Amino acid sequence: MRKILFLAIAMLASGTAAAATDHYLLRDGNHVQHLKVTTLGKEINATVDVDFEPNPDEAGKHACSAMVSDEAKSVGENELVLKKHIEGQARSCSVKIKLTPNGAKLEQSEECTYFAAGICSFSSNDKELVKVK
Repeated sequence: MRKILFLAIAMLASGTAAAATDHYLLRDGNHVQHLKVTTLGKEINATVDVDFEPNPDEAGKHACSAMVSDEAKSVGENELVLKKHIEGQARSCSVKIKLTPNGAKLEQSEECTYFAAGICSFSSNDKELVKVK
C-alpha cells in the first residue's frame, strides 16, 4: 500500500514539475493584449486575448474583445504558431508568436479578422508584450 501511495505522489510531483505557464501583456493606450503560453511536457497551448477601447485618435470606433486559444506548434527556436480553425470554413486564423527573453511579439494572418474585427487585432505591430514575472 505504501509503495502505491509513494508511486502516485511521485508521478503527480513529476507531472507538476514539467508544467509551466508564462503570461505576456501589452497595454497601448486603451488597447490591452494578453498572451498565455502553457507547456506541459511536449504539449504547448496558447491563448491570445485582446480588449480594445477606442483611443482618442479612433473616434467613432467601437470597443471590442476577442480571443483565440488552441494547441501551438513550435516552428523554430523561440517561435510558435497558434492556429484556430474557423468553424464551417476551410480556413484558419494563424498567430505567429516570437518569444524573446523579456517578452513576445505577435503577428496575425488576414483570416484572424473573423475573430478580431474592427479595431481589434491580435498583432502587436512590432511592439513587445512584456513577460509578467
